Amino acid sequence: MVSVAPLDLSGFVVAAAFLKGQPAFASGDGAVLLLTDAGERRIRLHDGGLLVACRTLEGDALLSGGDDGTVRRLGADGTVETLAEMPRKWIDLLAAGPQGSLAFGSGRSAMVRQADGSVKDFSQARAVGGLAFAPKGLRLAIARYDGATLQFVNTAAAPQQLEWKGAHKDVTFSPDGKYLVTTMQENALHGWRLSDGQDMRMTGYPGKVRSMSWSAKGRYLATSGANAAILWPFFGKSGPMGQQPLQLGARGDQMVTRVACLPDEDVVAIGYQDGLVLFARFSDGEELLARRPGAGAVSALAWDDGGTRLAFGTEAGEAGLISL
Repeated sequence: MVSVAPLDLSGFVVAAAFLKGQPAFASGDGAVLLLTDAGERRIRLHDGGLLVACRTLEGDALLSGGDDGTVRRLGADGTVETLAEMPRKWIDLLAAGPQGSLAFGSGRSAMVRQADGSVKDFSQARAVGGLAFAPKGLRLAIARYDGATLQFVNTAAAPQQLEWKGAHKDVTFSPDGKYLVTTMQENALHGWRLSDGQDMRMTGYPGKVRSMSWSAKGRYLATSGANAAILWPFFGKSGPMGQQPLQLGARGDQMVTRVACLPDEDVVAIGYQDGLVLFARFSDGEELLARRPGAGAVSALAWDDGGTRLAFGTEAGEAGLISL
């Protein structure tokens, strides 16, 4: 059985997350709706637009960046803290790191703030598209124009440069740390096998890939950008090279806009351009309708840690919880 509890936000839902089990929805108008046992709380984080948000690795807070040039931390208890400021900048790049660290940036700037409040500058010569931390160790990936840079934060070692022509946007490490994958400005993904720098090209998308999610144990990388969720296999020596991706939840007239894999099972939640959400199982492609079409494309999906509740949001400000 699936049940849906709808909510109404005042703006584009930028991100959804569970903070110590409490659902939180970050809105583009600068506020966050936090659902607590005592009821709804609407908390303003930014004096202007909220551009990007993500959960801390510990799951106890939401990090956000805004067009007011600040990085803020919203605790599960509703407390708000300013972690960093970049005056006259729009902070639209953000990544949660280990041991209370985070990366943030704007334009060519890429910064890392550590738990003690110290900030290190890893800015690039060309525009930065995305930031991500490696699964182990304080190592930062910076997607940039013409490739990606891998930088150890706490050593003087020279960064590793991974080159591929074009504008690289979002970036993600595989859970085992063996692969790095970026989305491209064109309709494609690019990957590198980090042991030897081997390139991996993943093409054939009719649209831009704006959402990526690793499956349980990192065997597949689920992506948006087509009229089905495209799942590239990353088991075997060469990752997806020479293998066909899974295509789940195909709909002839609607593009997939968001994907979110269950944390402990081979099932993916898929959000579409018309607001529909469904679940699809890897093994046989079986589907379960979770939400019928609504207002706006699905812009946020997030599972709770137990994999029994899914938070969703849309570009039109609709949001809710889907319980299994």
